[in-house]
Amino acid sequence: MADKNHLYLVDGSAYIFRAYHRLPPLTDPEGTPVGAVYGYTTMLWKLAEDLDKADGPTHLAVVLDKSSHSFRNEIYDQYKANRPDPPEDLVPQFPLIRDATRAFSLPCIEEPDVEADDMIASYARAAQAQGWDVTIVSSDKDLMQLVGEENGARIDMLDTMKNARIYIEEVEEKFGVRPEKVGDVLALMGDSVDNIPGIFGVGPKTASKLIAEHGDLTSALDAAEDMKKSKLKERLIEHREDAELSRVLVTLKEDCGLPVELDDMKLDGVPSEPLAAFLEKHGFTSLLRRLEAGSGSPGKSNDLNPAKQETAGAASAPEGSVQPLPEMPAVDRSTYECVQSLDRLEDWIARAQKARLLAVDTETSALDSMAADLVGISLAIGPNEACYIPLAHGGSDMFAEKPDQIGLDEALDALRPLLASDAVIKVLHNGKYDLNVLSRYDVAVSPVEDTMVISFDLDAGRGLDGIGGGHGMDELADRHLSHTCLTFKEVCGTGKKAIPFGEVPLDKATEYAAEDADVTWRLYQHLKRRLPQEGGTAIYERVDRPLVPVVARMEQRGIKVDRARLAGLSQEFATETGRLEGEIHELAGKEFTVGSPKQLGDVLFDTLGYKGGKKGKSGQYSTDQSVLERLSGEGAKIADKVLEWRQLTKLKSTYTDALQEAINPKTGRVHTSYSLVGAQTGRLSSTDPNLQNIPIRTAIGRQIREAFVAEEGNVLLAADYSQIELRLAAHMADVGPLKDAFANGEDIHARTATEMFGEVTRDTRARAKTINFAILYGISRWGLAGRLGVEPDEAQDMIDTYFQRFPGIQRYIMETLETVRERGYSETLFGRKTWFPRIGSKNQAERQGSERAAINAPIQGTSADIIKRAMIRMEDALADAGLEKVKMLLQVHDELVFELPEGDVAKASEVIEEVMSSAARPAVTLDVPLGVEIGTGKSWDAAH
Repeated sequence: MADKNHLYLVDGSAYIFRAYHRLPPLTDPEGTPVGAVYGYTTMLWKLAEDLDKADGPTHLAVVLDKSSHSFRNEIYDQYKANRPDPPEDLVPQFPLIRDATRAFSLPCIEEPDVEADDMIASYARAAQAQGWDVTIVSSDKDLMQLVGEENGARIDMLDTMKNARIYIEEVEEKFGVRPEKVGDVLALMGDSVDNIPGIFGVGPKTASKLIAEHGDLTSALDAAEDMKKSKLKERLIEHREDAELSRVLVTLKEDCGLPVELDDMKLDGVPSEPLAAFLEKHGFTSLLRRLEAGSGSPGKSNDLNPAKQETAGAASAPEGSVQPLPEMPAVDRSTYECVQSLDRLEDWIARAQKARLLAVDTETSALDSMAADLVGISLAIGPNEACYIPLAHGGSDMFAEKPDQIGLDEALDALRPLLASDAVIKVLHNGKYDLNVLSRYDVAVSPVEDTMVISFDLDAGRGLDGIGGGHGMDELADRHLSHTCLTFKEVCGTGKKAIPFGEVPLDKATEYAAEDADVTWRLYQHLKRRLPQEGGTAIYERVDRPLVPVVARMEQRGIKVDRARLAGLSQEFATETGRLEGEIHELAGKEFTVGSPKQLGDVLFDTLGYKGGKKGKSGQYSTDQSVLERLSGEGAKIADKVLEWRQLTKLKSTYTDALQEAINPKTGRVHTSYSLVGAQTGRLSSTDPNLQNIPIRTAIGRQIREAFVAEEGNVLLAADYSQIELRLAAHMADVGPLKDAFANGEDIHARTATEMFGEVTRDTRARAKTINFAILYGISRWGLAGRLGVEPDEAQDMIDTYFQRFPGIQRYIMETLETVRERGYSETLFGRKTWFPRIGSKNQAERQGSERAAINAPIQGTSADIIKRAMIRMEDALADAGLEKVKMLLQVHDELVFELPEGDVAKASEVIEEVMSSAARPAVTLDVPLGVEIGTGKSWDAAH
């Protein structure tokens, strides 16, 4: 028993909606929707586990909203009037969620006509009055008013999404005032979600500043009369009553009746029977297995922590009507074998051939797959049936003692037939890396499944409460297997004491390497079953899985760069930045470090006296891109020079210098690394080096592209989809005028200018082009105004006119948002899902950001799917045409770059254009043609 009582109050209402969006729709054996119930149950389970580790509560209760009505509706009939009805499939889950809470034998508190926040406030104050500490499990800003300490009894909050404690310091950082003043800030800023009016035009920063300066709401409102004439003054005076009403609405009721006594919330363990019965009734089989494998309760040392049980289920795998997952023992590293003889290796090969499913992982000397040496290979054919084959252990010193291990060539000769056999599926995690490493040893691997890619195709963007966050092996093991993997640092050390993997003792190396293969095998069993159940099979099997070896081959080929040209550009950029520094110092009237944001801010706003400088939490002025562009627009020449200086220094460090370092000494080429899971919408991303952010339209960007060249006798060919996202928008939104324009080969921006402005001039076409693309990204009136340099009202008029001329676009946007809010995800024409868990966030910035992304995701994602389909078909199409010497090297946004003999250009152009223009078919037939522009030249720039 702890020395002091500590009450945890769980904001269950917040948990429900987070749980609803964390998993796909599920049903129990009776056909009742239970997706939110399952998510809620696992979240409550995880909370119990985490609190036990942290020496958690002595008392705990879950507080829920009983109804949507409260005393606030009597005060203000528009309170929460804008809130949409809960999703249809969530409604029948509300009573089941209450059953789930009681199955844990926890108090489930809900009172009619009383909001959960008020009940939490009342219990928190009552407990604090008795000298208890209280932790509110929530991140709700309204509840932050309660944070603080009285007579040694502390109230804090626990944000389980961020695994962060919230106390006075965190509240002050968020609101700029102490917790007891948060209500005053909320009253000024209002809340669109709860329809609390506040004062129009007063945001969080202004509200915090007003309360910090004047002490409270009444004083801030009183002070308005003495303010200088401004919009803020007018609003404070005109809407005073709204603010005062809002202060009443945001004030928590702290004297509600307490239906459950505090002492009745004492944690005495979770009896297994009611929980087991609940789990069995609703088909939550993996949770039931975990419960049956152990005993105890939250707050006890052997509670429901799955990591402490003998079996590990899939805490986040779909349950209910979904096929039960196979029984798996917990990971046991002591069962792994270190294979040090050819006989033992041949035995493993025979077992793998019989198993038909083999997980494979490589251990190497470096992260660069095109430079790393192979150190060992691990295999797994079942849970805890894994081995490690050391191939280059013992260090690089020729005099170092080498452990017993099979010779590299001998081992690879034995493995080649197995790894190439069509009869055995090879499961990899981030398999592209392993394919690249093994290819350099003339080892082919096929057919390949990739657990990282499967995870991405199921959970891209989901990222809420750890579900569907990252797709790394360690994250997935923790999320789906409730297992913590050994880390590289644990086996190799850190800092000066770090050693290469080849010097790790074989017993430790075996545990680490074989575990990776074992975990990959297990993840495949869990994730692959979800694909057909959640509609992910088509995008995985037809697009992403076959793309893995294609992208691997592109990385292996790399592209040649002209080192001398890059070195010359680096020198030119260095000279030019030096000249710019001199001009900047002259304009500033003194020398300073241009690259220092602090010194630059002091020069701009203190020395030179430019207006509008804003200091951040660090106490220094912001000098980001938007600030400098604003000053430039106001005629500040020094801002122009700094912007130019920043661009040159960035291009020099990121490209002209870095590309020289990236040249592989063995191939003489640059080998970028593509990620199939890097962009939420499904686009490939490029790193080490990043070749996708080289400026396209600037003279400097073109100079850098000039350094990408073909080998002697060859040329580069660039094939680029023309305005593919606009074409897809015309099809997906069914916009007749745009479809006609594309079908007739018209200038789409000129057509839009005609529809919008009645004439086509250089200016109206440029505006139309900006509007065409901006609308697809859900741009706001202020965003469009900034891009076009007009007033927000004028920008809104343009948006309204655009929607009048092209009503299909507005309909598409509204229907897309409605669908995403209902389902939690968007979908491309090919079935790729992108999840938006924060589409209903109370945080306006988060919500609006999700809405903008959701509008564009189906279009950008479909574009990504199409170019991927083209890439998959390209190599076979070229081979069938006798064009084996034509090599696909790069994919950059909507463009593919090839290297080929000069004599093959005409024939290859026909094949490439046909593959790209028909890539959507037969899965999808578009109402618009896919235009492909092709150019060739000795350099990448010349090919445009």
